Amino acid sequence: MTDRVLVTGVSGFIGSHVAERLLAKGYAVRGTVRNKVKGQKIVDALEANGADVSRLELVEADLGADTGWADAVKDCRYIQHIASPLPHEAPKEREALVPEARAGAQRVLERGFSAGAERIVLTSSIAAMMGQPGKGAKMILTEDDWSDPDWKPMTSYPISKTRAEKSAWAYVEAQGLKEKLTTICPGVVFGPDTYGNAGASLGLLKAMMIGKFPRVPKVGVPLIDVRDCAAIHVAAMTSKEAGGRRLFATGESLWFKDIAATLRAEYPDLKGLPKGEMPSFVLRIIALFDDSVKALLAELGTFHEADAAYVSTMTHVLPRPAREAILAGSESLIASGSVRLN
Repeated sequence: MTDRVLVTGVSGFIGSHVAERLLAKGYAVRGTVRNKVKGQKIVDALEANGADVSRLELVEADLGADTGWADAVKDCRYIQHIASPLPHEAPKEREALVPEARAGAQRVLERGFSAGAERIVLTSSIAAMMGQPGKGAKMILTEDDWSDPDWKPMTSYPISKTRAEKSAWAYVEAQGLKEKLTTICPGVVFGPDTYGNAGASLGLLKAMMIGKFPRVPKVGVPLIDVRDCAAIHVAAMTSKEAGGRRLFATGESLWFKDIAATLRAEYPDLKGLPKGEMPSFVLRIIALFDDSVKALLAELGTFHEADAAYVSTMTHVLPRPAREAILAGSESLIASGSVRLN
């Protein structure tokens, strides 16, 4: 009998790549969507790109409600819980995203383990690690690092990821199920927009390419190609060593200015690409009036690197160079018409 894997948020950027990889490996995939009619778009997109969708089914389930989850987890050997609330505009209330993110994770864990799931892989974020006061000019992240959700510069999304992941670990510890949970903490996810659903994931590249930032903030972050991120998710599902661990999904770290330099070298005629860094005091002033900029304040002035060698040992995934992930993302933006070269 073919093993079935539940993929929550299957229509998302990471979720769709995870589903494609699972299908290619012979698994049956059940994906959650909020609306099956709209969700059919991801089935069509996967099929158009060569995936065998005969083993893919969709079910309706919402992180904010109990309805549908019992059917979603039924007969699933493994669960990839990737869905998470991420509105187009960040809410001003710091804790606004926490209830849905935390309750959604709890629903998946409780129902999944009750239904006999052998491993649940939960997608967290490196944002659940980096948000710490006093980190200085360089920060080497380890799997033991946690963001401080009460730190003033933290905003709604990293707060929700931190609280949801902590709640998940508290639950499995209390239930004696720690070895059945693995969390994945991706860095900034670039790579190809194969299924036309990258959204915010390629938003940074798009903003640079359309001239939104004449200069970039002084921020250094780990990057990951979505294909490598998906490969880590799938490998963690069956790796005995990954049970009870937090795994980075990160590759090379770059300053934002280096991302911009990569784009300038590839597209020398593209006007509006950032040149140089924005003074930090200017960014802080802008953040007073632009909520989308506030999220950068917690990372300002710090170069973040992940101590992630153990992940490659466990999963046998060696992330590709950052340049490849950046250019795959930028080429997708151009191909879709989101960015025009002239």
